[in-house]
Amino acid sequence: MKKYIIFLFALILTVSFTSCNNDDPSSTSIFNATTSKDSLDLWLLKNYTNPYNVSFKYKWEDIESDLTYNLVPADSAKAAKLAILVKYLWFDAYSEVAGEDFVKSNVPRIIFCVGSAAWNSDHTELLGTAEGGLKITLYNVNSLTDVMLENYSTMNEYYFHTMHHEFTHILNQKKPYNTAFNQITESGYVSGNWYQYGSWGAHQAGFITPYAMDEGKEDFAEMLSTYVTTSESDWDAILNDAGTNGAALITEKLDIVRSYMKDSWNIDIDDVRDVVLRRASEISKLDLNRLN
Repeated sequence: MKKYIIFLFALILTVSFTSCNNDDPSSTSIFNATTSKDSLDLWLLKNYTNPYNVSFKYKWEDIESDLTYNLVPADSAKAAKLAILVKYLWFDAYSEVAGEDFVKSNVPRIIFCVGSAAWNSDHTELLGTAEGGLKITLYNVNSLTDVMLENYSTMNEYYFHTMHHEFTHILNQKKPYNTAFNQITESGYVSGNWYQYGSWGAHQAGFITPYAMDEGKEDFAEMLSTYVTTSESDWDAILNDAGTNGAALITEKLDIVRSYMKDSWNIDIDDVRDVVLRRASEISKLDLNRLN
């Protein structure tokens, strides 16, 4: 019996050593490390990643999304159109005015596209967010229809204005603006209750949009983003709607915005507006169905 146990133990050791010798890791991975890139991926690599070190993300990633909202992924065809527009009306516009180095240094490292809108509990809609100067999220990508593409005002509301608004936050984070701006209409800020005011009421109180009534930093971003995406005649109409007192307050704020951009970034906001509006008028000439 003892000999049998000793023999069995020796057999187990032999099998164990043999098994260990056959378990040496192979140099070939069981995972496929290569991922195929489609035409959009290659275009984004050429137009965003390589020149600007920016990752334009349109494929769904939970880690990039805000899980407090019920969201859906972006349609790839519509994300492709938006990618062309974002580059043409934001990156290329600022590059034309301030130079490519300015764009490379200050644009976010990630642009994340979400297909649906993000609705808050107060029934307001979140159109975009900027996080720490490193990431911008654009919502409602799946609403970019052919009908919308023919309506600059709607596209501006959903995308262009949002891009410039969030970019203003990034610039402010790098170089703070003069806080005297916040004191011009200090008593008019209403925090989260801004959605209860219409455009006329906001204008009369010295705010360019109702959302500008949220707080100073949003007011500043709304001023700059509205100015560079609004024609001179439409801007004058806003001032006329604001009345004498409201127009004076808006103009005083605009002077600080103008000085900030010139002194901090050597950028004339009138030049930005001219370029943005000229490029906006050329959207119909862009081939949004082909990635060149």
